[in-house]
Amino acid sequence: MQFLWYFLVLVKPPKSSLKVIKEITIIPKPANAILNAGNFKITKNTVIFCNNNDLLPVAEYMVAKISGAMGFSLQIKEGTGKGINFKISDTADSTSGNESYKLQVTPKNIELTANKANGIFYGIQTLLQMLPPQIKSSSLQQNVEWKIPCVEIEDSPRFPWRGLMLDVSRHFFTKEEVKAYIDQLAEYKMNVFHWHLSDDQGWRIEIKSLPKLTEIGAWRAERVGDWWQREPRQENEPVTYGGFYTHEDIKEIVQYAKDRFVEIVPEIDVPGHSLAAIAAYPEISCTHSVKDINVGNKFYTVDENSLCPGKEITFEYLDKIFTEIAMLFPSEYIHVGGDECYKGFWSKCPDCQKRIQNEKLKDTYELQSYFIKRMEKMLEAKNKKLVGWDEILEGGLAPNATVMSWRGMENGIKAAKEGHQVIMTPTNHCYLDLYQGEPSVEPATYSICRLSDSYNFEPVPDEVDPNLILGGQGNLWSEAVPTFRHAEYMTWPRGWALAEVFWTSKENKNWENFVTRVEDHFVRADFGKINYARSMYNAIVTPFNDENGILKIKLDTEIKDLKIFFTFDNTNPDSYSPKYETPLFIPKNATRLRIITYKDEKPAGKMISLRIDELQKRVL
Repeated sequence: MQFLWYFLVLVKPPKSSLKVIKEITIIPKPANAILNAGNFKITKNTVIFCNNNDLLPVAEYMVAKISGAMGFSLQIKEGTGKGINFKISDTADSTSGNESYKLQVTPKNIELTANKANGIFYGIQTLLQMLPPQIKSSSLQQNVEWKIPCVEIEDSPRFPWRGLMLDVSRHFFTKEEVKAYIDQLAEYKMNVFHWHLSDDQGWRIEIKSLPKLTEIGAWRAERVGDWWQREPRQENEPVTYGGFYTHEDIKEIVQYAKDRFVEIVPEIDVPGHSLAAIAAYPEISCTHSVKDINVGNKFYTVDENSLCPGKEITFEYLDKIFTEIAMLFPSEYIHVGGDECYKGFWSKCPDCQKRIQNEKLKDTYELQSYFIKRMEKMLEAKNKKLVGWDEILEGGLAPNATVMSWRGMENGIKAAKEGHQVIMTPTNHCYLDLYQGEPSVEPATYSICRLSDSYNFEPVPDEVDPNLILGGQGNLWSEAVPTFRHAEYMTWPRGWALAEVFWTSKENKNWENFVTRVEDHFVRADFGKINYARSMYNAIVTPFNDENGILKIKLDTEIKDLKIFFTFDNTNPDSYSPKYETPLFIPKNATRLRIITYKDEKPAGKMISLRIDELQKRVL
C-alpha cells in the first residue's frame, strides 16, 4: 500500500511568518511547517554528513531504522556535503532549547540543525514519519520510492517531561519488550520512561544486598481471569510466574534509552504496595504475617502490604535498595510511590505508635509524611530528587518533592501553589489501562478514557504558575495487561495523543486534524507490526430515561464522518439496516440492540451487541 500525501503548493511566506500551509502527517504536530513543491529521494548513494562527532550515533540510529525496508545502508561521513546533513549549530539559539530543531528539505539536500544531539534525534523522527509507511517494516520492501517531501520546519516541545509509565510488577515484560516500548515512545518524541518496578504482585529488580527480594518476591502462582476475582495461592502450589531484571539487564536498558534520549525514572513503590517486599523480608512489616505474593485476589486491608515505619530496620533495608537503584539509574529523579497506603496495621503496631509519640506526630497520616520526608533525605544523600504520587501531600509534603498528580488535577494544583514542581497525569486523561470505548467490545478493565479524552487534556490549570508544571505522562498499569501485544493495544493511539499534548502548543492542536494523522499512523503501525486500538471508530452507546421514564438509546461517535446502523430484530446490521438519526425507542419485546459504524461506505467500528436488560442496568 503506497502512502498518500496530499500536498498544496502555495507561495511561501516570509520566514518570519512561518506557519502551517498544508498538513503533513507528523505526530506530534510540529510548531511551524511549510510544505513546498518537490521531494528529496533517498537512494543507496545518499550520504549522511555529520558536522559533529556527537551526531554519529544518531546518524547510525537512522541508518538502522531504514536499512531493513530499503535493502541498503547509507554511508555516514564527517563534515558537510550534498545529501543529508546533520548539524550542531555554531551559534546555539538560547531561546529554542536543547530539544528544538530546524529542518529544511529541498530536492537536492536535507539540512537538519539543532543546538544539541537530542534536537537532531527529534528531527530524525520527523524525517522518518515523512517517508512512506513501508519504512516501518523490518524486511525489504520492493518497488517503493523513498521520497521525503520538501518542507521547512521549526519545532520545539512545550514541556520538558513527556512520558509513559509501564507497570512490570503485575505482569512481567521481558528486557526486549521493555526496549521495544522505549523505542516506540521515543519515535513520538517522548523523553521519559517511568518504570514501575515493584508492587504487591512482584519485585522486578535485582538488589544484590537483599537477594530474597527477587528469590521470593519476583515469583507467584500463575493465574488468569479477572483481577481481584482470582483464587489465592494454595498450599504447596508452585510459584513459577514472574521474573526480574539483573543489574546487567538494567544497564543495557538504560543505555538503550539513553541512545534514544529517553530518561528512565525508576519507581520503587513504598510504603504501601509493598507486599512482595514484605513476603521476602517479613521483618520490615508490622505483623510478619504475609506468606505469599498476591496473584490478583482481593487482599487490601486483610493482608499487610505497607512497610512498617516504626522499625528502624525498614529504613536500613530501604537505604540498601536505593543505594543500588541510584547506582544503576543516572536519572536525577527516583519515584517512591507513596500512593494508596493502608494504615490500619500501623494503628495497631506498637513500633508505629512509639514512632508517632517520639516524633510528636498527630496520626498515621503524619507518620506517612514522616516516612516520605526520610525518604527524601535518603535520596538527597545520593544526589537524587524524590517524586511521588499525590498522596505524599497528606500529612505534610516533603520540602523538595515533585508531585505526580493522578487523582484528578486538584492535588497537582495544591502542590504547585505551595511551590512544588508537578507532573500532571490524571486518570480521566492519562490512564492507559482504562477502556478506550464501548466496554462490551473491549478487553475487560474498568472506567473509561477515550482517545479524545487523552487528546483534550490540558496539563496547565489557569490558577498555577505554568513554570511549575513539568509536563505529564500516560500510565499503563498492567493488572489487565498480560502480554506485550496487549500493552501496545492499550497504549496506541492514546499514547500518540498524549505525545502531542506534551509536545505541541495547545493553540496548534486540532482534534479532527489529529484523527486524520492517526489514521495514517495506523498504516505505519501495520507495517511495523505494532498493535493498536481502533476503538475511536466504535459507536458510543448512552441509554437514558426520557421525561416519561421510558428507556431510550442515544448513539454517537467519537470522530465525525461515521454513519451508525442498528437493528433490534436479532440480525447483524449493515449499511442496508436502519440508520441512526435520533434517540432510539425500544420496540416491544426487543431483547437485543446491535450497532455498527461505517466510514466511506465500509464497516469501520466493531459490531456492538447489547442486551436490553444490560442497557437498563446502565441507567440505574
